[in-house]
Amino acid sequence: MAGVPEKARYYLERAVPQLREFEAKSIFSPDEIRSLVRKRTDFEHLVLSPGNKPADWLNYVAWEKSLESLRTKRCRRLEVRTSSKHTGQGRVFGILERAVTRHPGNLDLWKEYLTYARDMKATKRYRKVMTRALRMHPAKPELWVIAGRRSAASGDMQAARGFFMRGARFCTRDATVWLEYARCEMEWLEKMDTRKGKKGGAEKAIKEQAVHSDDEIKLGGDDSDDDVDENGQLVLPDVDDSATKKVFDFDTTKTLESNPALDGAIPIAIFDIARKQGFFNATVAERFYELFANFTKVSTQSKIVQHALDTMVELYPNDSATCYCYIRQPLINVDPNAPSFPRALREALARLKSSLDTTTNKPQLAEKTASWMEGILSSEDLDSGIRTVLEYTHRTLPKP
Repeated sequence: MAGVPEKARYYLERAVPQLREFEAKSIFSPDEIRSLVRKRTDFEHLVLSPGNKPADWLNYVAWEKSLESLRTKRCRRLEVRTSSKHTGQGRVFGILERAVTRHPGNLDLWKEYLTYARDMKATKRYRKVMTRALRMHPAKPELWVIAGRRSAASGDMQAARGFFMRGARFCTRDATVWLEYARCEMEWLEKMDTRKGKKGGAEKAIKEQAVHSDDEIKLGGDDSDDDVDENGQLVLPDVDDSATKKVFDFDTTKTLESNPALDGAIPIAIFDIARKQGFFNATVAERFYELFANFTKVSTQSKIVQHALDTMVELYPNDSATCYCYIRQPLINVDPNAPSFPRALREALARLKSSLDTTTNKPQLAEKTASWMEGILSSEDLDSGIRTVLEYTHRTLPKP
């Protein structure tokens, strides 16, 4: 079995043609070439040693990327048009491939590999690496989120839903995948609303939602017993099951033609199924609520937010998270300088007074409310009367 020096020599010799090009085209001086050879030799001995760490590989990749960046700048300045960038990219890909083979359990290496493939627009390699990473780490929510958001960004919502739904099956310890799935769907609804005023936009959006929709969440009624496991928890349908009933069939599509945002059904379904999972609690529900509240341009936002709040009131009526969401609801999408803000603030303060009497954690509710008020008070052009009311309320909040 070859030792570390022999292995290092093998990989270093593969870079000789590139070094000869550097010298022949005067991209780097002889002294610079000798210096980078020494540096590359040190890295090769380091990463090939028995005690190498993932950080050593990441440092090696960072150095090779910086070298490639310097080569590109030199070629541009010297007007060298025949120097290929593929050689440098190939070396980086080769190092990353060796890195994930040596440390398959390290998530940072897989993320670096995926990021580089994305940045280099190496689509085929990206797909292969992502597939390997997900097979190696099916319980890591970060990878499912990266895969889902990548597909959504490229306009392939069917593939994005497939990734998120598979991730939701594997990642059952926290709500990361569920929250990002809901965020992705809200972003898609926002895009659909933008298309609403354009000619043919609604029809195109509906068509995109209707095609290959057998990998979407089923939107059954509240009394439906479909997709319930032995513990009584709702589960997601198998995206590979061709017999699964389509959510948006022909009749449904016709019914929704006047509403390209699909009435917010999918985010609501994600929230409803998430509430049946073991990780769901008042804090998770609040995160869903905040997520929905941030999408001010979605036409059905108020309906989705109200649904989340109704669920919180039903499950955790006096929890500080529920009370805080209840207090803030009148002010969602209301600008502090808008004429409607004083009336909305009056309603919010009335809710604050009643909630402080009923909540199970008054100090926590006061802390959340104080943080929210400080954000409004930081506005320099806030009306003086509103500022006075908020400052007084802030001072009179219960102290921990």
